[in-house]
Amino acid sequence: MSGEEFVPLSLTPLLIGVFAAVACALPGNFLLLRRQALIGDAISHVVLPGIVVAFLVTGAVSTWPMMIGAALAAVVAVVLIEAIRRLGRIEPGAAMGVTFTSMFAGGVLLLEQSDTSSVHLDVEHALYGNLESLIWLDAEGWHSLLDPVALAGLPHELIRMAATLLVVALFIFLFWRPLKLSTFDEGFARTLGMQTGRLGMALVVVAAVAAVAAFDAVGSIIVIAMFICPPAAARLMTNRLERQIAWSVAFAVVSALLGYVLAGFGPLWLGAQNAVSAAGMIATVSGLLLALAALFGPCRKRSGAPAA
Repeated sequence: MSGEEFVPLSLTPLLIGVFAAVACALPGNFLLLRRQALIGDAISHVVLPGIVVAFLVTGAVSTWPMMIGAALAAVVAVVLIEAIRRLGRIEPGAAMGVTFTSMFAGGVLLLEQSDTSSVHLDVEHALYGNLESLIWLDAEGWHSLLDPVALAGLPHELIRMAATLLVVALFIFLFWRPLKLSTFDEGFARTLGMQTGRLGMALVVVAAVAAVAAFDAVGSIIVIAMFICPPAAARLMTNRLERQIAWSVAFAVVSALLGYVLAGFGPLWLGAQNAVSAAGMIATVSGLLLALAALFGPCRKRSGAPAA
C-alpha cells in the first residue's frame, strides 16, 4: 500500500486504536494490582445510557454533552453499587455486576427505542465503535503531515484520544509514588499522610475519562479488553512495576497494530472477500497475547503482587 493510500485510509484509524489501547492499559495496571480490574469493564458499560440520554437531550452527537452524560452515568453507577452493597449486604463484585449489566441493558433499550437513524449511534456502534470509518479525507500522502490545511481535517477522535492519552500519562507520572505506595501497602501510605481514598477515586476517574473518550471511536469491546488483557499479560512477564507498565504498553500497541492489519487483510489472505471488525480483531489479538503470556511468561507460576 502506497503512502497515497495508507495515510488517508489507515494512518488515523491505526493511531486512534493505539492511543485508545495505551490510554486504557496504563490505569488498567493499577486497577489490576488493586484487584479492581472489573471497574474498567463496568465503566465501559455504564457510559452507554449516559451517552444515549445526552443525545436525546441535545439531538446531536456532540463530544462535550456526551462526555458529561457519560460522567453522570458513571456517578450514578458508583452510587448504585454502594447502595446495593450496603443495603443488600452482598460483596462488591456482585453489586458491580448487577449495576453495570442493568445500566448497559437500559442503554441498549434506549438506543432501540430512540431515533438514531440520522446519526452514527446504534447498538452495533456502541459495541464495535467506528474505527474503520475514521479516515483522513484531506490527506494525499505523507507530505500531508506537514500541510496545515490537511491537518485541519484530521478526525476529531484522533485529537481527543491523543489529549486523553496525555492526561492519563501525566496523572500516572505526577502521582507515581503515591499510586505505587497505596497500591502495594495502603496502610503504610496512610501513615505517611496520603489520602488513599481520594487517590483511588482519582484513579477510577482517570480510567473513566479514558473509557469515555475511547468509547465513541473504538466501542466497548476494545475498552474492556485493553483495561484487562495488556496489564494481565504484562503481570506474567515481570515482577517489577516499572517493567510491567512498559510491557503493558508494548502489548497494547502490538494488539492495536496487529489487530487492525489482520482485520483488514487476514480474511483476504485466507481467501475470503470481506474484512472483519477491527475492534473485534484487536480484542482477539490482545486475548491471544494474554494466553501466550500465561503459557510462556517467566512469572506465570509465581503469585502475589510485583515488587514496588
